[in-house]
Amino acid sequence: MKESSSKNLRRLIAQQAARLMAEEGLADYAKAKRKAARQLGCDEDHGLPSNSEIEQELRLHHELFHGTAQPQLLHQLRSEALEVMRMLDQFNPHLSGAVLDGTAGRYADTEIHLFVDSLKDVELFLLNKGIPYQMDEKPYHIAGEKQRLPVFALEGRHGSIRLIIFATDDLRTLPKSASHGNGSMRAGTASVAALLQQGV
Repeated sequence: MKESSSKNLRRLIAQQAARLMAEEGLADYAKAKRKAARQLGCDEDHGLPSNSEIEQELRLHHELFHGTAQPQLLHQLRSEALEVMRMLDQFNPHLSGAVLDGTAGRYADTEIHLFVDSLKDVELFLLNKGIPYQMDEKPYHIAGEKQRLPVFALEGRHGSIRLIIFATDDLRTLPKSASHGNGSMRAGTASVAALLQQGV
């Protein structure tokens, strides 16, 4: 296959994967690109776009098809995240994921990283506040090691809020990002408040 047609095919797969993420709520880049390749009749294992190529197409998709609605939703999600972060201040909360990086659509989860010595502290806090939750796990690569971290899933006004529990020492180590394969972005309470003040 010629290089230009291979690039075009990668772009088509990236666009379709972005559409699946934005419109059908697929959150996993690998699943989205494999499903997109299948739908386009392409090989699911070779010549697939990178996650950052899909993220770029996802931003473009929101711009083209959701106009002012996506920035408004993003503002609502960030505002709600800030409320939750302030409530959970004792656990050193940091916003991460699509709500922070700006790619969140209507199906995006709000990811908040908490740094604690004991999982029970968070559990007791939520129970004492009468906040219902579901327990889950999420895989991360931390310092080159794959770990499954506990997650408290809450129902927010604008979608699911996932409190991902890290050890206190993990604050200094960024987990591997699903998008770029390097450290994922994190923002503390003050940074999220500043983002909202800037209207970003």
